Amino acid sequence: MSNIFQNMQIAAFRAGIQPRTKESQKWFRQKANAMRRVNRSAIVKEDPVNQTGRFLPGKMYMFTYDPKTKDKLPYYDTFPLIVAVDKAPGGFYGLNLHYLPPMLRAKLLDALMDNLTNKRYNDSTKFKINYSMLKAASKYKHFAPCFKHYLTGHVQSKFAEVAAPEWEIATFLPMANFQKSGKNRVYRDSRKQI
Repeated sequence: MSNIFQNMQIAAFRAGIQPRTKESQKWFRQKANAMRRVNRSAIVKEDPVNQTGRFLPGKMYMFTYDPKTKDKLPYYDTFPLIVAVDKAPGGFYGLNLHYLPPMLRAKLLDALMDNLTNKRYNDSTKFKINYSMLKAASKYKHFAPCFKHYLTGHVQSKFAEVAAPEWEIATFLPMANFQKSGKNRVYRDSRKQI
């Protein structure tokens, strides 16, 4: 498979799309919605995705996950795309963007990108977030359905770090792998929770 991130960036450039704008989010969302399937295992092995065993708050990651309490959950995502928030007992907290429909995902990403360590969009760029901040600011109101506690012992792969320039693309790729229910129910429940 060719590099999906690179191909989408090239297509956006050719279409005259300015990165990290509302127009680019709409463009990437439309292109991602037109895709039928994405090969998850191929994506985590491609550049610019960096596989790592380390977890750093403020970074974006993909990984495979098998929840400890999956029998009790109405549904769950076995291939989360998270913005890492903080360490937690036995694991970590993350915002799994897959729990939001694309339009609300765009709004949350917009709000998160207002609070970065820098605007260089390189290895040093991270989201500056914590739970208190998410809970206190109305611009982050879409975070609640995404906020998850992941147990390190149930992570079944290395963390695939998504580089800052590719956050927008990764956010809209159809990579969620919901079990026990489809995305429409997940999105409906998330809207209710918000």
